[in-house]
Amino acid sequence: MKFQELKTFLDEKAEQYNHPDFIESDPIQIPHRFSLKQDIEISGFLTATISWGNRKAIIKSAEKMLDYMGNSPYDFVLNFSESDLKPIEGKPLHRTFNGEDFAQFIRNLNRIYRENNSLENLFLTKESESSFYHSLERFRTSFLGEERHRSHKHVSSTYKNSSAKRLMMFLRWMTRRDNKKVDFGIWDQLPQKYLSIPLDVHTGNISRKLNLITRKQNDWKAVEELDLTLRKMDSEDPAKYDFALFGLGVAREF
Repeated sequence: MKFQELKTFLDEKAEQYNHPDFIESDPIQIPHRFSLKQDIEISGFLTATISWGNRKAIIKSAEKMLDYMGNSPYDFVLNFSESDLKPIEGKPLHRTFNGEDFAQFIRNLNRIYRENNSLENLFLTKESESSFYHSLERFRTSFLGEERHRSHKHVSSTYKNSSAKRLMMFLRWMTRRDNKKVDFGIWDQLPQKYLSIPLDVHTGNISRKLNLITRKQNDWKAVEELDLTLRKMDSEDPAKYDFALFGLGVAREF
């Protein structure tokens, strides 16, 4: 497929799958249950953190976290006591992300929100940057803090060549804005044009079948390779093609 043909094809697929109906079966439905900015951020971040595996299982596990927080994430994060976390710590949650990890994330979020009105502040890019490569690492350092904990493995490091799929998906949810209202677009200090595809096994395989990337590993170098092509297709909104690649994978059109 020639470049223009491929662009037309992916534009059509992005339009097809970037639709409010998408919300019903996707983990993004969790933050869509809230209207307060901080509730959206916290529920979105926690949901994105556990977004691997079956989507129904992800949603179910995210609902467990909401239940623990009384379905008021921001209020819980600001006002919890250690005794509130004790029942959580011993419980399983989602695969290798357990109650101990969840409790530590709550503590980290409390520290962050004591100092910031929004998680957006931790992802800000610098003038010399044209991707979120450094921004994601700065967030990781700030969020995790100095104390070593088992939960650190659940926040990927771009400096270790990770594609940071779950963090990138969270960034897409919060930053990307259009008239479809699937993504929230509540973070206006971050440049949408620097968003990348949340690259995982499925989107990586589809990208290779379409000759968008040649790299075999789903790592940050592959993200950068994919960026080069998708930003030629749409320099202002390259992340919209996540809907196309993900949708093609789900529909098994390839």
